[in-house]
Amino acid sequence: MDERRVEPRMMCADMVEVFWRDRAGKRCHAMALLEDIAASGACLQFETPVPIGAVVEWQSPKLEFRGTVRYCVYREIGYFVGVEFMEASKWSKSVYRPQHLFDPRRLERKVS
Repeated sequence: MDERRVEPRMMCADMVEVFWRDRAGKRCHAMALLEDIAASGACLQFETPVPIGAVVEWQSPKLEFRGTVRYCVYREIGYFVGVEFMEASKWSKSVYRPQHLFDPRRLERKVS
């Protein structure tokens, strides 16, 4: 995948319960691992695929995250699902701090 992001993604790890509707309109849910997050989106790892275009949502203590699935790719250990947040669900550290959060740009500074 080409890197087209204009903002940095923060690596993280947190379990979240995600809800969406399948193509037939049935409400689905699954636990997912939040892999990375930025103001405009996130990547989650699932055990099952989530349809591209589906609206997914999950709760944090201060904000309900809602977004549209932009990709769903299977990679050895599960389905990686890219979510573009809706305007009202923009992420910041002040509204939600995942259990483990790391800025990979810190590694670049140490290597240089």
